Amino acid sequence: MNKPLKPCNEPGCSSLTREGYCEQHKQTKPAYDKYRESATKRGYNSKWRQARAGYLSKHLLCAVCMMQGRRTPATVVDHIVLHKGDKKLFWDSGNWQPLCGPCHSRKTAKEDGGFGNRTSNMHV
Repeated sequence: MNKPLKPCNEPGCSSLTREGYCEQHKQTKPAYDKYRESATKRGYNSKWRQARAGYLSKHLLCAVCMMQGRRTPATVVDHIVLHKGDKKLFWDSGNWQPLCGPCHSRKTAKEDGGFGNRTSNMHV
C-alpha cells in the first residue's frame, strides 16, 4: 500500500511527496535529516504514542513556559537528555518533560544545530 501524499518538509514548498522531501529538495535537506533513521526505527512507534498520551494526560502544561510564568498546553514529550538510541534512557520517564511545540522546536534546533545554530548540549 502506498503512503498518502503530503506536503514537502521544505518551508514554503507546496509539492506533494510520499517521503519527507520532494525530489527537488531531497538534495538540499538539512544534514542532520540526511542520515537520520525514520521515527519508527528510532523508537517512536505505537508503544511510544501510548506512553506519550499517558504522560501528557498527567503533565498538561509546558515545563519551560511554566518557568516563565506562562500556562501553555504541552503537546510534546521531550527527552531531557538526548537518548541517541539508548533504549533505557529512551524509556526512562524521569528523562521526560512536557513541552509545547515552539519550546520543543527551539530545544531541538539548539541540540541538532538546526536553523544555523551550532550543536549544544544545553537544554531549555
